[in-house]
Amino acid sequence: MTEPKAVLVIAGSDSSGGAGIARDIRVLAHCGVDALCAVTAVTAQTNSRTGSVHHIPAASIRDQISAAFATRNIHAIKIGMLGTATTVTAVAASLFEPAPPIVIDPVLAASSGGVLLDSVGIESMRQLLLPRAALFTPNIPEAATLLDEAPATDVATMLEQAQRLLRMGPRAVLLKGGHVRSEEAVDVLVWGDGESLILASPRSAARRRGTGCAFASATAASLAHGASVSEACRSAKRYVVDWFNSPA
Repeated sequence: MTEPKAVLVIAGSDSSGGAGIARDIRVLAHCGVDALCAVTAVTAQTNSRTGSVHHIPAASIRDQISAAFATRNIHAIKIGMLGTATTVTAVAASLFEPAPPIVIDPVLAASSGGVLLDSVGIESMRQLLLPRAALFTPNIPEAATLLDEAPATDVATMLEQAQRLLRMGPRAVLLKGGHVRSEEAVDVLVWGDGESLILASPRSAARRRGTGCAFASATAASLAHGASVSEACRSAKRYVVDWFNSPA
C-alpha cells in the first residue's frame, strides 16, 4: 500500500478550532494528505476575540521540526502563525536545503482580533523566510503592512502590490482579495517574469474563520502531489469556494 503524501504544518493552535493547526489538519485530511505538526504558539481564541498567547520556546520548535523530518518524507511545508522574531529564526534554521515546496501564510493578526506577529518578527520573516517560499499567500491587510502602503481596493492595485511582494524573494505570490468590496471574490497570483493569473468566484454571504489557513493548506496539499503553483492555487480556490457553499 502506497503511503500518503505528507505536509509539515508549522503554525499556532487556535482553541476555537476555527483556524490554525486544527483547520490545517482538517483541510489536509480532506485533500488526502497526512499532516505532521510543529506548534509555534498556543492561543486562546473564540470566534470574536483573541485572549492569551503562549509562544513555544525556540528549542522545542526546532525539536518538533527535526522529529517530523525524521519520521516521514515531507513533500511540502505550510507555515502559518510564527508570532515572534525568535520563532522565525528557529524555523528558518530548521529547514534544510533543498527543502520541499514551502507555502507561507503570513499570519499577522487574528480575524478575531489581536496581533500575532510583531514588527521585528515581520522583518525577520522578510529576510529569512520569504526568499525560500515557493508561494507566499498574504491577504489585503497583510500585504499593505508588509509593503507599508494603503490596502488595495481594486484588482489593478492588487497586481501591482503582488509584484512588489514578489521582489522580496518568493517564487510566487497569491494575494487574497477577500477584503476588497466587490461582487466577486478575486485573488491574484503572480510569478516568474510578469506572469499572472486572476482567480475569481462569486462572493459568498457566509462568514467563515480560517479561510487563509484553508487556502494555504489546500495549496500545500496540491504541491505535495506534484502540481505546479498555478494548478495548486486553482485547486485551492475551488476547495475554498466549495467549503463556503457547504453547510457550516
